[in-house]
Formats: sequence, structure tokens, C-alpha cells
Amino acid sequence: MLKINDARLEIIAVRRSQYPTDEKPEFLLVGRSNVGKSSFINALIERKNLARTSSRPGKTQTLNFYLVNNSFYLIDVPGYGYASVNQEQQKKMGMLIEEYLEKREELKRVFMLVDFRIKPTENDLLMYQFLKYYNIPVTIILTKTDKVSKSKQDRNLKLIKDTLDLAVGDDMIMFSSVNKNGREDVLKIIENFIIETI
Repeated sequence: MLKINDARLEIIAVRRSQYPTDEKPEFLLVGRSNVGKSSFINALIERKNLARTSSRPGKTQTLNFYLVNNSFYLIDVPGYGYASVNQEQQKKMGMLIEEYLEKREELKRVFMLVDFRIKPTENDLLMYQFLKYYNIPVTIILTKTDKVSKSKQDRNLKLIKDTLDLAVGDDMIMFSSVNKNGREDVLKIIENFIIETI
């Protein structure tokens, strides 16, 4: 099992010329504002607040490259679908993500975070279709699973699967940043890609 020994925010980028040039594997995290991306990062690397969680959704407006174990990057991007972010800002953030996706050979997989408590939103669907347009492999991370009772989990899982209509090769992981459920599954995916690139 991949052990996390070291993690730091290495690069904050707003354009392609600022991306890392060391050709390490990269894993992109996308999701709507307030879905729990910062909590996901912190749970994954077992640090309390390397990624800052905010009570104000829509706060991240850059590509944040976290270098982990000096061997791969987790990249946090602006959350989508938050009403108070004006259209101009939303467009700018969309272009930021699109520029990254277009020609980034280091990108190995996208972790798309979806709130397990609710049906995927219109924005979730658009994001998933957007990623599929670029033929990027996606793992859906179902966040906040600890907040759904066992009796409702199968129903929620089916609803999300049916709504997103996953492409062949894409998968889902039930995740909780509270009890760390799903953490080992995510690390296994990352580890497999790192082994491939050695």
C-alpha cells in the first residue's frame, strides 16, 4: 500500500507556462463547490489542513499542484456551480481547466467528486461529459458517505450510477474524509499509475 510520507503545495498556476516540468504523474480533482475536495486531499495525505477548507465555496480560483512523496501531483481546481461566483469568473475558471485538460500528457486520471447524499447536478453531468470529450479516464469519488444511512446507500448508489451513465473503464469509490473509507482504494489507483511510469 502506498504510504504518504511527504506532501506540500508546490505550484499555484493560472496558465500553462506555470505548470510543473518534471513529468511526474498528475491526478486532477474536480467537483462542485463545497463537495469536499480540500477534505478529500487532507484525508488522502493524512494532514489536517494542507488543503484549506473554506466556509466560502468558490474560493479556489487557481490550479493548485500538491507534490506528494516527491513522486506525483494532486491538482485541485476551482469548484463549479456556485451561484455567487459571477459568470465572468465562471468562464475564466472553465477556461483554466480546459487549458490544462487539452494537452496535458502527465494527467493520468481524474477524480471527480460527487456528493453521495444527492442526485448529481446538471453541472456534475456537464463536467463528466466534458471529461469524456477529452477521453480522460475518470474515477467518481462519492463524498460524505458517512452522512447517508446504510438503508439508503444502495438507492443513492443506483441513482448516481444511472444519472451519470458511466463510460466503460470508469469506476466509483465510496469515500468519507471522516472515517477514511475509500482512502486505500484511491491510493491503490494512484500507486498503479506510479508503478507504470517508473
